[in-house]
Amino acid sequence: MRIHVDALKLPFVTAFLRTVLAAITAALVSIVAPTPAPAQASSVACATDPATPKRQLRAMWISSVANIDWPSRTGLSVSAQQAEFRAWLDLAVAKRMNAVIVQVRPTADAFWPSPYEPWSQWLTGTQGGNPGYDPLAFMVSEAHARNLEFHAWFNPYRIANHDDPSRLVSTHPARQHPDWRFAYGGKLYYNPGIPQVRDFIEDAIMDAVSRYDVDGVHLDDYFYPYPVSGQAIPDSATYAQYGGSFSNIADWRRDNVNLLVRELDQRIHAAKPHVTFGISPFGIWRNAGTDPLGSRTSGLQSYDAIYADSRQWVKQGWVDYLAPQIYWHIGFATAPYEVLTAWWSDVVRGTGVQLVVGQAAYRAGASGQEAAWQDPAELSDHLTDNRRHPEVVGDVYFSAKDVKADRIGAITRLVNTHYGKPALLPARGTAAAPGVPSITSATRVSNGVQLAWTGSATAYAVHRVDGSPSAADPCFFADARNLVGTTRQKTLTDTTATGSAYTYYVTALNRTHQESGPSAGRAVGTGGGTFSVVVDNAEAGFSAGSAWGTSTYSTQLHGTDYRFAEPVAASDPAWFSAAVPSAGSYRVEVWYPANSGYNSATPYVVAASGGNQTVTVDQRTGGGAWRSLGTFSLNAGTYNVVGVSRWTSGTGLVIADAVRLTRL
Repeated sequence: MRIHVDALKLPFVTAFLRTVLAAITAALVSIVAPTPAPAQASSVACATDPATPKRQLRAMWISSVANIDWPSRTGLSVSAQQAEFRAWLDLAVAKRMNAVIVQVRPTADAFWPSPYEPWSQWLTGTQGGNPGYDPLAFMVSEAHARNLEFHAWFNPYRIANHDDPSRLVSTHPARQHPDWRFAYGGKLYYNPGIPQVRDFIEDAIMDAVSRYDVDGVHLDDYFYPYPVSGQAIPDSATYAQYGGSFSNIADWRRDNVNLLVRELDQRIHAAKPHVTFGISPFGIWRNAGTDPLGSRTSGLQSYDAIYADSRQWVKQGWVDYLAPQIYWHIGFATAPYEVLTAWWSDVVRGTGVQLVVGQAAYRAGASGQEAAWQDPAELSDHLTDNRRHPEVVGDVYFSAKDVKADRIGAITRLVNTHYGKPALLPARGTAAAPGVPSITSATRVSNGVQLAWTGSATAYAVHRVDGSPSAADPCFFADARNLVGTTRQKTLTDTTATGSAYTYYVTALNRTHQESGPSAGRAVGTGGGTFSVVVDNAEAGFSAGSAWGTSTYSTQLHGTDYRFAEPVAASDPAWFSAAVPSAGSYRVEVWYPANSGYNSATPYVVAASGGNQTVTVDQRTGGGAWRSLGTFSLNAGTYNVVGVSRWTSGTGLVIADAVRLTRL
């Protein structure tokens, strides 16, 4: 991403009108058509809140070149690198983002074991140095565990931020093929005009696409080099060899970039149709003073300066989304933010290409920036401006470290104003929605309400409404006001459920974010009904000694992980503590993952009112569901109610995962 651009160097409808229009539409629909199904009704008759959009891409760039974001420096241990990356993902989740765009090929090198290019120097400090693990596999897995989309970011032509080929590792393709490269402005670049270079770059990118479960391929704004005063790009000989059908070198250069974009689009979707392809171009295509099709701006023109015909990529449908870097403030004389959002919206309108805005988080509150960037509301105001244009489906922030820095509270203000609720990602393509899921349980637990469901989908969205409606109103799902969260698991604990009675619904999402209809509702009361509580091993009510390990191996787990220990001739129990509201009879159930290597006679100890009672369970079978130990008389109070003992005659690991108590 360019962080030195200073050198440049829907008509808005009020909430009231939305409500009126929605009421009129509803009346007309009721006259001419039967009540539509929930999946179709929300867009027809429901007044929505622009502050809680149902779908919106929210992402940040995580830049690896020069260790801008991650890793923070070279030479970190594997565990330190991984801990840093997890922290970036946790930041994204905390800011209610739903995607990350991570630079995995910053300087013609790789953050995965590529057969085409050397390991990146930004990992170990030495180009070609093996970091000791597969960063790309790790990053994709960690992102998906948090239900964040992972877009792999590639810089196509840049070889090095210096111009000395001898500093490249000896096996580097740019050293083995010196005719493929040129030096310009103190840097090394692959020559975009050589067909073999284009094939090589595409092959290097497609290696990552084919081998890893990425959700998107992302190119930044670096195509031909940005102009350097007094220097000419040294590609006249290449033009003489390959540019015969072009009357001028500028058109030939643009065609070279166009070929890369068009061919990548074709290859990506042929290999994996669900993977999205997007580019983040410089914010200005051309100025209206040069081209009547251009924007009312007067800055650098990427069409002419770096030979990036981004408008044509949209009109030809060679990209799924475009994220122009509109890194200027509202009212900026050279390139006003509001002028460019309107212009780009007009460009994508009717094309099927989605528009995402690249936002300059690095400018907010930074020293040396214009006065507008010292206003904590500037970035937030950008998103308010976006609401005028339905073509804008989200934003991406440069870069992660600036999101974290939150100078002058600009990010906090933006999140509080615009990201108060989660959002689904914009749907891509025309794939069929998955089947409707079914809620199997909704239980009050110590920290909220725990839900479980069945379904067959990539991800799920959990919605909550107050009270117990007789039926699911389609307008419950028209925006995100009732959206609790999304997950790739089939369980979720709603930690915000602290008050009134609720009804929950779950919808299913496929890989390209088409959404099913809602499940049947499941009501949960606040009291007066049957008491039921679940205690998971990850909660404060669980305790165990140091001999108990933690695992996520089995897919039958409850929650995020479970505990295990070797059998031993000593009790050393893992305890589940709960607040039993009153003395009486309770059904005690346990949850554990089953495996042939687990214990055949695991002792569960129930602290019944008449004394401890032990029930043995064969944990080799029957896992991934609630299994009853029986009915027990329990005393009132908060205490260790159920223990899992290690003292057993059986063989195999003893497992402790979750316990459920239900008053009968």
